[in-house]
Amino acid sequence: MLTHPTLDQLHALGLHGMAKAFIDIQASGEANGLGHAEWLALLLDRESSLRRDKRLSARLRYAKLRQQACIEDIDYRTPRGLDRALFAQLAECSWIDAHANLLICGPAGVGKSWLASALGNKACRDNRSVLYQRVPRLFSELALARGDGRHQRMLRALGRVDLLILDDWGLEPLDAAARHDLLEILEDRYGCRSTIVTSQLPVDQWHALIGDPTYADAVLDRLVHNAHRLDLAGESLRRTRAQHVRKA
Repeated sequence: MLTHPTLDQLHALGLHGMAKAFIDIQASGEANGLGHAEWLALLLDRESSLRRDKRLSARLRYAKLRQQACIEDIDYRTPRGLDRALFAQLAECSWIDAHANLLICGPAGVGKSWLASALGNKACRDNRSVLYQRVPRLFSELALARGDGRHQRMLRALGRVDLLILDDWGLEPLDAAARHDLLEILEDRYGCRSTIVTSQLPVDQWHALIGDPTYADAVLDRLVHNAHRLDLAGESLRRTRAQHVRKA
């Protein structure tokens, strides 16, 4: 007799996980063998699990990671110079708590974006906020935002996430507006947030890429000196997979 009023109250309170667990336990025939404390523990566990899953889904939607990548799926067999011990350490995400950065460099196709997305996925699973951005598109959107009043709001959003992923850095030189925006983003994040940058260019070429020496010094000072490095090499994994497909 109490089933329906109880369910109504649980749903009214937003305890949908508990309501679902209540129905499942009743339907399984286990209800009569459980004490009150066991009932409550099962209901609370289901509610906690549901809320945790919802928070993770929301973080992943906001992150907009480029690829559905997980650290558990990392391929260490492919020869590309990936330091397994270092990456395992990075996967623990303590460097994010320390507000350090990560620079992933290497030729096209060696998996830079995939590795960055995998670390972003792990950060989301560890209850951290993440945002993925391709650098060319980001600066185009920021330029448009100057004209419609969204510019400062976008900069604030980029500055407050726990982990910002800037992918495909260095495909083209920066103009004056992009230099200014990049410095503002990194200034807001320096010492309190972490950033991943992926690039086909080695770090020693970034100064020239930024263009203006004063801006370049300021940007690299905030980005490089407290950064971990993954320097990858080898052939494109896309090309290798395509060759395997043709042979098959």
